[in-house]
Amino acid sequence: MTKMQNGTWPNVKTAGFDGFLISFGDQLNEPANRAALAFRDAVERANLAAVQETSTSLVSTYLRFDPLAFDHAAMREALMALLADRNWFEADLPQGRKLWRVPTVYEGDFAPQLDEAAQAAGLTRAEAIASISTSRVRVQTIGFAPGMPYLGALPEVWNIPRQTALNAQTPAGGLCVAIRQLVLFPVATPTGWRHIGQTAFRLFRPETDAPFVLRPGDEVMFAQTTPEAFAKMQSDPDGGAVSEAIT
Repeated sequence: MTKMQNGTWPNVKTAGFDGFLISFGDQLNEPANRAALAFRDAVERANLAAVQETSTSLVSTYLRFDPLAFDHAAMREALMALLADRNWFEADLPQGRKLWRVPTVYEGDFAPQLDEAAQAAGLTRAEAIASISTSRVRVQTIGFAPGMPYLGALPEVWNIPRQTALNAQTPAGGLCVAIRQLVLFPVATPTGWRHIGQTAFRLFRPETDAPFVLRPGDEVMFAQTTPEAFAKMQSDPDGGAVSEAIT
């Protein structure tokens, strides 16, 4: 196994009667997130007949299997063999990823807590906009709400805490920041993250075959746009966003 700073990883645990959780760390960092994404891809490519579902969190891969086709011991043995195949902390990220460029407004009511977040990060408003809008961040996981991405990592100055109180409601498409991460909300919801920008990007599309637009491993840039341009993007499900293959 590969040794990390806080112990020996990965760590394989049973999850209920039909699942396994393979963790690559006990806190978020780039190598652990990379490993989780790469290992999930490897499990799917291995075409293990008993595996029925896979997913990732920030630093773990989860799989659900048919215990009538594979008992726990056999499944664990197959997973351990796959884990021994390479150093997952340095593995290539999955193929098929996309880079999304998402127009974002950082003005007025579209960014009600930008000044507060900038102050917490020790930046001017202009510096904060420049930092966020030029950062290329990875979709580390999808969670909390349907299709909602956790994106990072931002520069160290953005290691600011979440609020102690909740915003009553952040609108769909709201871009929020805390702990060196961005989150983009698919639906209006309360949050303790600071609302620093607004997009018209529709993340959750249940009427389609692929209801989650962003996938773990994709990358995103939140390019600055104007309120006038934003108004013209409202009827576009992509909110003016464009994507390209990452090669």
